[in-house]
Amino acid sequence: MGKHEAAHIVWDWNGTLFHDNDAIIGATNAAFVELGLEPITLERYRALYCVPVPKFYERLMGRLPTDAEWEVMDDVFHRYYAEHRVGCGLTEGVVELLAGWRSAGHSQSLLSMYVHDELVPLVRGFGIEPHFVRVDGRTGPSGGSKAEHMVRHLEALTGVQAARTVVIGDAADDAVAALHVGARAVLYTGGSHSRASLEVVGVPVVDTLGEAVEVAGRLAAAA
Repeated sequence: MGKHEAAHIVWDWNGTLFHDNDAIIGATNAAFVELGLEPITLERYRALYCVPVPKFYERLMGRLPTDAEWEVMDDVFHRYYAEHRVGCGLTEGVVELLAGWRSAGHSQSLLSMYVHDELVPLVRGFGIEPHFVRVDGRTGPSGGSKAEHMVRHLEALTGVQAARTVVIGDAADDAVAALHVGARAVLYTGGSHSRASLEVVGVPVVDTLGEAVEVAGRLAAAA
């Protein structure tokens, strides 16, 4: 098998394949209300968002939330998000991109920090699960980094080489996770980060998922 045929994409979910910005901002502001914080706009969210998530709250509050505050905010966030995600859909063109990559003989998987038991039925409900060789969500507590999850994800994939793998996501943490395992990354500006905050990471930054797939193909082929 040649290099081009061996290409693999690890997709991010929230803010990448799943266009859930409205639900994310609403859930974040619902969590802020619990602590008496002012609501945040999408622009400010995209400029300041980072992981681990408590660090994001530190940027807004001027201090890290206490354990008790974090538990309250995390609980409110996930309850609100679960209620409002039903109004969100896939990013434009996703179905065609997934089908095209697969039909070209490449493989792809999905790795998310969203709760695994909620992620799988959501992905299945959109009818796109068959395009992925593996779908992994978070099984531990929230608030961590994606890097260690990426290690386990790639280890579970048969015949996938990190050097010919490209992670496509909307957050700097996606690129950090990719580099952690020796993979490449392409970052998409339509999700949780602004272009300015993504460009400092030092990997390709694109405005559409179509561009992301094109760049991913070139990166994997050149590996």
